Amino acid sequence: MENLKANVILDAKGLACPMPIVKTKKAMKELEAGQVLEVQATDKGSKADLKAWAESTGHQYIGTLEEGDTLKHYLRKSSSDETIEKKHPHVINNDELVAKLDSDENLVVLDVRETAEYAFNHIPHAISIPLEELEQRLGELEQDQEIYVVCRTGSRSDLAAQKLTEKGFTKVLNVVPGMSQWSGETTSFVK
Repeated sequence: MENLKANVILDAKGLACPMPIVKTKKAMKELEAGQVLEVQATDKGSKADLKAWAESTGHQYIGTLEEGDTLKHYLRKSSSDETIEKKHPHVINNDELVAKLDSDENLVVLDVRETAEYAFNHIPHAISIPLEELEQRLGELEQDQEIYVVCRTGSRSDLAAQKLTEKGFTKVLNVVPGMSQWSGETTSFVK
């Protein structure tokens, strides 16, 4: 596998979500269609994030190799007629979700951050299903429930909301900007 060739190597080591995606998006704009980008990252969530981002933009996620603490993600740039970045159309802001939670509506908050992120700080009663596990754990959610998807910044939750909609969920809302600016009640498993 050492003979994998990339046209461009992007160093995103030490960066947390959403920065690997932000840097990848910028680097992809500089590539020609068909060229391969190697993204080197240390954020464990970057595997699911970059795969989902590539799928939502039409670029090809080729795969990821692990070398020690470094994840090497390989993505192929598609031609301009292949790429249209989709965004989940149904969005709610943090304040609107706080109001809904305060009115004690029967709603589901789905937190798609990594388990460590969730353990240290999350919305009370939120269901933790990291983005990379979402497809395998769809059975834990009801398709007709109103689901509010949250992550740190709104990027992973956007990808998760798209995935849920593709799988037949009908009442899915992406919470923006997410936990990075959450002012509502939170809880933690870490004492």
